[in-house]
Amino acid sequence: MHKLKNIIFDFGGVLIDWNPIYLYSKVFDTEEEITHFLENICKSEWNIQQDAGHSLAEATQLLQVQHPEHKELISMYYGRWEEMLGGTIDENVKLIKPLKEKYNIYGLTNWSAETLPIAMARYDFFDNLDGIVVSGDEKLIKPDPKIYQVLIDRYSIKPEESLFIDDNFDNIVAAQKLGFHTIHLTNDVNLEEELMKMGILPPTP
Repeated sequence: MHKLKNIIFDFGGVLIDWNPIYLYSKVFDTEEEITHFLENICKSEWNIQQDAGHSLAEATQLLQVQHPEHKELISMYYGRWEEMLGGTIDENVKLIKPLKEKYNIYGLTNWSAETLPIAMARYDFFDNLDGIVVSGDEKLIKPDPKIYQVLIDRYSIKPEESLFIDDNFDNIVAAQKLGFHTIHLTNDVNLEEELMKMGILPPTP
């Protein structure tokens, strides 16, 4: 491995616990109703369009026209978006400060430019990041190689000197093709242990 200089975090599922279920469990009576709504009306494919830079107001209006019977429920998606934030994933967030002693720390996230400021105002770990690339600002989303290139160019980083951490496998593959070192963060991966194995964090005494 080249001498590592940079560590890049995805946000959702890595540092922040975000899930629409947290909101809609307050609205629907059953899990089946929540699942049906999120799989058929406010689908993840629809939400990711806003991560790519679409206006929240316009997206909401268009979906309400398609599903007028769910107008109020659709308006909640972004109108009460903050209630989808479950908090920080503390076992990972706690690693940022010790990592920052030796490495540059960046964020590369698929996130709406309109909702990310809500999370940034709530969680103070953002103050420890050296830079962020947000899909909603760039009108590009992972795993498009172009958004990784924005990160590379903006902060003058070399992929071979950088570790990218994400919970989405497609995003990991895209990063690997560009030469990044990677950790695919799944439910059975302990990030702190992985970083110790790689010699990035010192072993716990």
